[in-house]
Amino acid sequence: MIHKIKNYQPVPAAENQYSIPFMEKNRTLVLREDQDEILVGVEKRDPDLEDILIRYHQGAEKNVKFVLIESRDLSLLLARLVSDQGLSKGTLEEDQRSLSLDHLAGDAPVINLVNSIIMEGIEQGASDIHLEKFRNRLVVRYRVDGILHVGRELEPSVFSYISSRIKIMAHLNIMETRLPQDGRITVQLGSDEADLRVSIVPLTGEGESIVLRILHRTMAPMGVDQLGYSESHLRELLELAEKSHGLVLVTGPTGCGKSTTLNSLLRHIYTPGKKFISIEDPVEYVVDGIDQIQTNDEIGLSFSSILRRVLRQDPNVIMIGEIRDRETADLAIRSALTGHLVFSTLHTNDALSAVPRLMNMGVEPYLLASVLKGITAQRLVRKVCPVCGKKRELTEREREIFKSAGMAAPDRLSEGIGCPQCDNSGYSGRTLINEIISVTEEWEDLISRGDGRDALRRNAREKGIESLLADGLTKAAAGITTLLEVERVVKS
Repeated sequence: MIHKIKNYQPVPAAENQYSIPFMEKNRTLVLREDQDEILVGVEKRDPDLEDILIRYHQGAEKNVKFVLIESRDLSLLLARLVSDQGLSKGTLEEDQRSLSLDHLAGDAPVINLVNSIIMEGIEQGASDIHLEKFRNRLVVRYRVDGILHVGRELEPSVFSYISSRIKIMAHLNIMETRLPQDGRITVQLGSDEADLRVSIVPLTGEGESIVLRILHRTMAPMGVDQLGYSESHLRELLELAEKSHGLVLVTGPTGCGKSTTLNSLLRHIYTPGKKFISIEDPVEYVVDGIDQIQTNDEIGLSFSSILRRVLRQDPNVIMIGEIRDRETADLAIRSALTGHLVFSTLHTNDALSAVPRLMNMGVEPYLLASVLKGITAQRLVRKVCPVCGKKRELTEREREIFKSAGMAAPDRLSEGIGCPQCDNSGYSGRTLINEIISVTEEWEDLISRGDGRDALRRNAREKGIESLLADGLTKAAAGITTLLEVERVVKS
């Protein structure tokens, strides 16, 4: 009898394993073996193969049980097994180590090890894969829901082979270990295509740090109603996005979902009657109907140089991935002044800091006041795991946090206790907390006078504009996230 188990992901640990060529050819492997039973995983039902496997284990005098495994899960297990039996156990012969790096990087154990590292990151839903070689260890870490955790540790001696393999895949110089390098790798995963943005920098000594940013190119961004905005904030954001002209900014640190928010907004307001152009680094989501341009500083395609030429393309809506310098800021302001609706991002801690940041870049206050329509700041917080989340009483400190923010404390708060579904973290997935400011005539006067952040903050407080912390506390009170998580991202 054969069974089917979905999402079956054990670690192969059987002693009497088949040969690797046999497993790869027949798409099978021993998943588990105990005193009474041998559990064998197969990709599809094949009576002839089952007969061969039963006879293979006849001498063991144990019951042989078969389970069907999804093709992708089986590939992951095979890659992990091959890498464990190969590189991580030091089975490369000494004469192999003396061969050139480019030859070794093409060997099956190296290929399988790198593939398994990438596949595990994608399977776990990681946004980044970090490979760091230190003096006595090689660490592979995955960033899941914004938090790095160790995936595996390997012998440091294999790092040069891993590094060379990744460099070959990204079309980089495998002999260069003294200078930073950047590249890209495209991975096909069924109907999904993942783009890996590769960054390699040298570390003190003989090590390197390799980071792979995972971008699912064929995945559509979430709709604006799925981002996590409250009803009032979403209504205000959409009103800004539907302006006929002006500048709308999304602010926050790296990795807080600014590009996702902008792409969702563009999709929401898109109409064939207008021309949309976006300038991005990198293009994270492919949006049908929008002219998307990838920056490339190496050949002179910076945000400012592209934007200067884009203005001749007769656009109605322009999205600039980031305002990084005076030239880009001036061009964005000029675009908004000449009747374009311009969206862009800034790296600031909150919405109010965007105004002095642009002024520090050299933007004239009166010009900024005339084009700025609104600013939103955001952070990503982890959501309480829906499987293991439990309600509990508040501590006195937690009640004081709500009180100091001028908010009523809830009777109970939610907290995940940890389970296999969330990898014992207590969290699963992320959502936004945000603050949003629509520029009124009063704000235009404040900005045109060059008033600083403190004056803007006082006005925002008088007008009752909800801060990042307040929105986070509201979501914690609703059981969506935890107070600890809100404090972590707001104070960082």
